Amino acid sequence: MKRILISDKLADDGINFLNAQEGIQIHIQTGVSEVTLCEIIPDFDALLIRSDTQVTAKVLKAAKCLKVVGRAGIGVDNVDLEAAMEQGVIVMNTPDANAVTTAELAIAHMFSLSRNLPSANLSVRQGKWERSKLMGAEIAHKTLAILGFGTIGRIVAQRGNGLSMRVIAYDPYVAPEIFEKYAAEMVDLDALIRQADFLTLHCPLLEKTRNIIGMKQLAMMKKSARLINCARGGLVDEQALFDALNEGRIAGAALDVYEQEPPKDSPLFKLDNIVFTPHLGASTKEAQVAVSVEIARQVVKFLQTGEAVNALNLPRMTAEELKQAQPFMNLARTLGKVMVGLIDQPIHKLEVSVYGKAASCKIRAISDEALIGLLADKLSTPVNRVNVDGIAKRQGITLHESQAEEAEGYQSLIKLTGYCGDGILSLSGTLLADHHPRLVSIDQFEIEVVPEGVLLFTRHTDRPGVIAAISSILGSCNINITRMAVSVADGEQLAMMAIGVSDLLDEKLLQSVCSVPAVHSAKQIKL
Repeated sequence: MKRILISDKLADDGINFLNAQEGIQIHIQTGVSEVTLCEIIPDFDALLIRSDTQVTAKVLKAAKCLKVVGRAGIGVDNVDLEAAMEQGVIVMNTPDANAVTTAELAIAHMFSLSRNLPSANLSVRQGKWERSKLMGAEIAHKTLAILGFGTIGRIVAQRGNGLSMRVIAYDPYVAPEIFEKYAAEMVDLDALIRQADFLTLHCPLLEKTRNIIGMKQLAMMKKSARLINCARGGLVDEQALFDALNEGRIAGAALDVYEQEPPKDSPLFKLDNIVFTPHLGASTKEAQVAVSVEIARQVVKFLQTGEAVNALNLPRMTAEELKQAQPFMNLARTLGKVMVGLIDQPIHKLEVSVYGKAASCKIRAISDEALIGLLADKLSTPVNRVNVDGIAKRQGITLHESQAEEAEGYQSLIKLTGYCGDGILSLSGTLLADHHPRLVSIDQFEIEVVPEGVLLFTRHTDRPGVIAAISSILGSCNINITRMAVSVADGEQLAMMAIGVSDLLDEKLLQSVCSVPAVHSAKQIKL
């Protein structure tokens, strides 16, 4: 008999499904503290949660029989994934079960804003009849701009097309073929903001996306444009939004998520041209049923068959295989991080070639780590060896693999080739003494780089004074150079330089490096 503890409220359909399964016994105890959870968890094989239960390292250590934690929903911020991995506990979620619900809320807010529905409702309740004051706007033939083109963004696009809207979208990590599939025009971020009649946000909250809509972006929008955020609080600078709405620089906004939840004493409450909902993105009966039933099915399947669906931390290799492949896997992940830092467009095809000693390992493990390097810092969902294949396919990335015993002058070599738009980027890496990673080539440049810390890469015309000029700029801003490597392309007047620096350069300093005569591009990567 497998025992399942349910510590957060799940829909009855999920409970009924569990009760109908042979060999499954459930116990429901919600609102438990960490102390109480530590006391009761040792007797259970599985734990089903939503967002309230905190699955800490202490809880996981106390869970002597626990095999799986199932999160009904997408976010796993309340689960210590590293501790779960250490304890051999699988963590799984339901990333797409409430996508339709969130997309529909964004569309609902679009209608609400276009027809002034909240104000109209209040007006009638107050005994008024303000038809001319509440003049609205049609949805048809307007431009629906989608920032973030994951599962939810794509559903919004489908709904927008059904409403006869022009749909445009921006997501730097999704291949062009995906935009075409959903009949969305792929544009850059500035074009998205400038052309939007309705700008709806569906991207994760990362360091790069925090305040992605701020004073500068709001100033670029049409005066008639409306902003909708049903994704994450923090994507919008709320003070900048207040100023733009208060001064009439955009027509309206709708927020379901906030920098602070609940949003206490927000100045936005003073405005009439903004609509609020209390984080209702997943709050429909259908969504609650969907996530509850889906996580119940996944957990039962795992307990009965060992098959892990939407698992976030499941290793695929034996301990011996992992030990042999781990250094090459680490190298591949680093190369993936370098590649995504050097490339400007979304990658639609990745070729992974392994040579020499690396070819004796499971190539899929190496390829998965390369994909993780490409994707891990770009998405809100944790990306690991279990889910990276599906995520890569969803982002429109195809994978090609090859192996060879000869390593082109090295004992081992891993080569990644990324295809994006009309461009190709190729880079190779090796291991010194089987453990010390080195980047050894980028495109036509043979260059030996220690891939660690902050790296500044430049492409420039090969002529005197360039290195000195860049070094002078860095020194004047107290940026220390820890390492430097320079390579010149054979038969060309082109050079590449890789500089290890003590700190990340701010945007102004990076632009100063780019402005050095003969410098074609400068990019920095933190490893």
